[in-house]
Amino acid sequence: MNKQSLQGKRIAFLATDGFEQVELTKPWQAIRDAGAEVVLVSPKTGQIQGVNHDEKADKFDVDLSVHDASAEDFDGLVLPGGVMNPDALRTCDVSVGFVRDFFKQHKPVAAICHGPWTLVEADVVRDRTVTSWPSLKTDLVNAGAQWVDEECVCDQGLVTSRNPDDLPAFCDKAIEEFAEGKHAAQTI
Repeated sequence: MNKQSLQGKRIAFLATDGFEQVELTKPWQAIRDAGAEVVLVSPKTGQIQGVNHDEKADKFDVDLSVHDASAEDFDGLVLPGGVMNPDALRTCDVSVGFVRDFFKQHKPVAAICHGPWTLVEADVVRDRTVTSWPSLKTDLVNAGAQWVDEECVCDQGLVTSRNPDDLPAFCDKAIEEFAEGKHAAQTI
């Protein structure tokens, strides 16, 4: 359990229908337990549908439309995976711009499993070392990233992990990076 405090920090979780439920709920709980305010941001309003692999899971209330959200109002961003979720987010220009703005503002971002697909679309992985679900390797390499098969990778405030088994390391490193704050060396 990471003991760093995120008191006074506000962390956005960007997701839409088809997110892998545990990849949202575990980091959500860990980050909230560390003292941060957590906000579910989505291009949809109302509720979004979680999944457990290929089965429907629970629905979650959206706190803020991405159309009304600004990276300036947050201290960090979490991108859960699931296949459908990032595939839909990367086709939403407002969502892609929201993600890109965290990098422009040098704020930490944590993406797990298929979550880095949205990072590819935002063009923020060039010259960074990342990991992901293995099927994203070619997309990430083609976008200029160095892909590695490791539990958790952190490159200048960008935290990535491969799958739900990596959640303990992912949550600890995300909390550490959110506690650290801005990364002056982070570029897009």
